[in-house]
Amino acid sequence: MNVTTVSKISEHIGSEIELKGWCYNFRSSGKIFFLQFRDGSGRVQAVYSKGDLTDEQWDALQSIRLESSVVIKGLVKEDSRAPSGYELEGHGIEIVSLAHEGYPIGKKEHGPDFLLDNRHLWLRSERQWAVQRVRDRIIRATYDYFQDNGFVKFDTPILTPTACEGTTELFEMDYFADDSADDAAKSKAYLAQSGQLYLEAGIMSLGKAFDFGPVFRAEKSKTRRHLTEFWMMDAEGAFIEHEGNMKVQEELICFIVKEVLEKCAYELQVLERDVEALKKVQAPFVRMTHAEAVAKLREMGSSIGDKDDLGAEDETILTKEFDKPIFIEKYPAEVKAFYMKRDPENDGLALNNDLLAPEGYGEIIGGSQREDDYETLLERIKEDGLDPEVFDWYLDLRRYGSVPHSGFGYGLERIVGWVCGLHHVRETIPFPRLINRISP
Repeated sequence: MNVTTVSKISEHIGSEIELKGWCYNFRSSGKIFFLQFRDGSGRVQAVYSKGDLTDEQWDALQSIRLESSVVIKGLVKEDSRAPSGYELEGHGIEIVSLAHEGYPIGKKEHGPDFLLDNRHLWLRSERQWAVQRVRDRIIRATYDYFQDNGFVKFDTPILTPTACEGTTELFEMDYFADDSADDAAKSKAYLAQSGQLYLEAGIMSLGKAFDFGPVFRAEKSKTRRHLTEFWMMDAEGAFIEHEGNMKVQEELICFIVKEVLEKCAYELQVLERDVEALKKVQAPFVRMTHAEAVAKLREMGSSIGDKDDLGAEDETILTKEFDKPIFIEKYPAEVKAFYMKRDPENDGLALNNDLLAPEGYGEIIGGSQREDDYETLLERIKEDGLDPEVFDWYLDLRRYGSVPHSGFGYGLERIVGWVCGLHHVRETIPFPRLINRISP
């Protein structure tokens, strides 16, 4: 008897196998019993005939309930009508754990709040299974791209004494006070919103590096694009300037989409994703300056100002005009972060970019060249009303062997949402944390 998984069932046509998993649906028709089975790797139907089973096993089938865990045995047959292309002629079953009656998630329509309250069970549905597998593939593709291109994984801290751009949207917590500290401020810490500043230290050792982990923002947003806890990838490279930075972003996104199309075809089918739209994600991406984007948006009816960031509605309008991602570069420097280098051709502009996903999904990446001059960076810190002493270690990176360098960060959940064709990011992460939800 071959013990295997649904994903490898094609290797056992005409053979007896054993599968371990769960019964997610069933129906009985007289002396025939149809059991819908899943094991995490895939789904298959097992068809049992009463004459092929002992009375004890037939009785076990009749007693089964939704989401009972089982071990099933049977003969693998090809079946073009089955979604998996295969069916199991059932010859045996063992109930590992008989589920309680009244499984909460039925076949009827459920509202989002009910499904989120039962997220621990909702994850078992085929749609949510598909989303999490695509998420996994995007993560794997990210690691593969960076490994193949000389980037080293570098772990940045989650607890930080300050933030990249101030602390107004950070979760604050008490921390162990320094014995010499006289004021309470020195015993505060924050949950990180980005690993960027620490990653800049990493590249002065490793050349090119990236981090990947959970980050937190206390932004009171209720939009379909925001979570309070999410996963972010930051990448940084020494001797990489603005143009090279955008090239890395473009290559990474193209590689991710290609990997998902090739290795998650079934999952995309489950999600009813338009793969033709994803196939159009190829270099070169659309490119425009912030000023050009503002002018175009005004032509389309937006009231965006010359120095405004693009809002979610602006991003949606703009990205529905193109079938490729869009680079928006060179924003007004006065509204961007202190660490962004200025455009040498126009000191009023930052050498930065946002990358917007098509089909109305909006921003998925933010990046910039970093200011590498010590005196200039110190002045920017002061202009932003930040304490230079807090950033003294960061200024050390400019004191000792500074080089031109750039980096960017992507929000994993936004990329998952776009690639899967989901309306809301709450489906992109196993257990979403929203301003009004921290359970289950």
